[in-house]
Amino acid sequence: MPIHHLTTADDERLADYTHLTDVALRSKHEPAKGLYIAESSTVIRRAVAAGHRPRSFLMAERWLPDLTDLLDAVGAGPDGDVPVYVADTAVLEQITGFHLHRGALAAMHRPALPDVHTLLAGARGGAGARRVAVLEDVVDHTNVGAIFRSAAGLGVDAVLVSPRCADPLYRRSVRVSMGTVFQVPWTRLTSWPGGLDDLRADGFTVAALALTDDAVTLDHLAAHAPDRLALVLGTEGDGLSRGAVEAADVVVRIPMAGVVDSLNVAAASAVAFWATRVPGDDVPAAGPGVTAPTATVAP
Repeated sequence: MPIHHLTTADDERLADYTHLTDVALRSKHEPAKGLYIAESSTVIRRAVAAGHRPRSFLMAERWLPDLTDLLDAVGAGPDGDVPVYVADTAVLEQITGFHLHRGALAAMHRPALPDVHTLLAGARGGAGARRVAVLEDVVDHTNVGAIFRSAAGLGVDAVLVSPRCADPLYRRSVRVSMGTVFQVPWTRLTSWPGGLDDLRADGFTVAALALTDDAVTLDHLAAHAPDRLALVLGTEGDGLSRGAVEAADVVVRIPMAGVVDSLNVAAASAVAFWATRVPGDDVPAAGPGVTAPTATVAP
């Protein structure tokens, strides 16, 4: 398979990959070109399987055998549409700004994000979403990736992110999620908290996870779970904004022991997703002989 062998990091063809540790440059650079960076052969394969188109590949030569079948399938190489750049470890580190120990990188074209109604209607193979996570201004990419991984593993059908929420396709988010950002349908809301009205229009009960005097417990919500439920999680530190809490149909808190009043947002999401999972989904919702209730939420 023909490839481009590189001996220096000073190559204009590598502009997509340079200075990856510079957050300001990447946040300006990638969206402007409609790109994101996928790291590791596993993540790249999941991105391509989800229908995302690679723009180019960058890797050490020893990782070529692991991706040969994929490179051939997407038409990689100078005779195709997708170039493959290969360099030794020292040059790769100069290019990216970090030690590339996970095999390969790929510059991927960003897919167009669907509108909220289309996303929700198309979830669950067209049956429509029943469990949705909504992230308000979660700014840590590690938390975003961890939330997506929990969503994928615990039966959440879609994720919606607020206009100022961190990018799920940021390299660290993708890596922490183990590529599940390509598995869970998601889109970005264009208004906040007005975007929550779109969920209600589609029949969802909107539950805000926050510490308020009138909050019901997560146990109560789980015992009276509506058929369609959207769980809204807030930014690190401050949690949900007042506007988001006031826009919700119900406020929910996770009962805590000792002097701890709350969990990290990624941990809280996993607890809430598990507690409110849909009976009969891949994750069992109840033990033998136990029927999960389906009534609407009542304080």
